[in-house]
Amino acid sequence: MPRWPWIERKFNFDYPATKFPDLLERARGTPARVEDRLRGLPAAVLTRSDGRGWSIQENVGHLITTEELARRRIEQLLSGEAELVAADMSNRATNRADYNAADLNDLLATLRRERMEIVGRLEALKEPDWSRSALHPRLRQPMRLVDLVYFFAEHDDYHLGRISELILNMR
Repeated sequence: MPRWPWIERKFNFDYPATKFPDLLERARGTPARVEDRLRGLPAAVLTRSDGRGWSIQENVGHLITTEELARRRIEQLLSGEAELVAADMSNRATNRADYNAADLNDLLATLRRERMEIVGRLEALKEPDWSRSALHPRLRQPMRLVDLVYFFAEHDDYHLGRISELILNMR
């Protein structure tokens, strides 16, 4: 069954900003979920593509790559900028990084470290910050800080779904 491409997804940010703690927990859990999903898989499975996109390790690497975008957008929202920086939809950084040559344990440790830095930054915020907003450049709609956390959690789940799909198809 073909997957719904990330770029085609639409988002409704119609929930209260008080959902922030719940969404932050979801984002916090991504490294553990990735680690659990990949435990015990052989390198041949981790680094093989099915011809429709990145390998498992490349998907993990992409999550690492996008942590910088999350950090930058958080700071833009907190500083009151009107529009968020656009993501590189060509994924140059991910494609150039050669994540298949990396050690999986190093990738997992990097993802955990990067994500916990972001979570720590977000935990330090006060409730009024959760509603700060700016225009999302691709979606062309306002995005609050709470929405940004939701957006990145959805992005995490999208790639976890792709990882699961690859695991099932490689057996």
